[in-house]
Amino acid sequence: MSTAPQIPEADDAPLSAAMQQAVDDAIAAHQGRPGALLPMLHAVLAALGHVPLAAVPRIAAALDLSRAEVLGVLSFYHDFRTQPPGRTVVKLCRAEACKAVGADALAEHACRRLGVALQQTRADGAVTLEPVYCLGNCACGPAITIDGRMHGRVSPARFDALLERVAPKDPQP
Repeated sequence: MSTAPQIPEADDAPLSAAMQQAVDDAIAAHQGRPGALLPMLHAVLAALGHVPLAAVPRIAAALDLSRAEVLGVLSFYHDFRTQPPGRTVVKLCRAEACKAVGADALAEHACRRLGVALQQTRADGAVTLEPVYCLGNCACGPAITIDGRMHGRVSPARFDALLERVAPKDPQP
């Protein structure tokens, strides 16, 4: 199963004035620095919660890169996203140490419990479910983060308890 981010070929949605300002601020803060692309993308991500596809041409032009080069970086690193995340972001470790202690079953349970596939945001915008490869909590797998907060030894029952407060079950049948 491939978990590479799916990046649409085009985004017709223009940047709002606030989004343009965030992108321009990131460009101004990092343009001219060696290796500016990653810090620039991180700055946009910090400001907007995602890197809109409509920002790619501006960033590429500022760094004299092709759009493909910028998109390649966006798709390579799992922390970058091109769509706004859900109000809650759940990251499930998919590395070998966590898989050895039940991460696959936990991922299947999480998808059923939340009503969303890995790498997707639920239709109501409540939660985004993301696979990641190693959260650095190998001794306490399976590991997840919820909005950046680490949780280890997560069973399906514990997953349900942790999520009930922030992402009630999908209202869809």
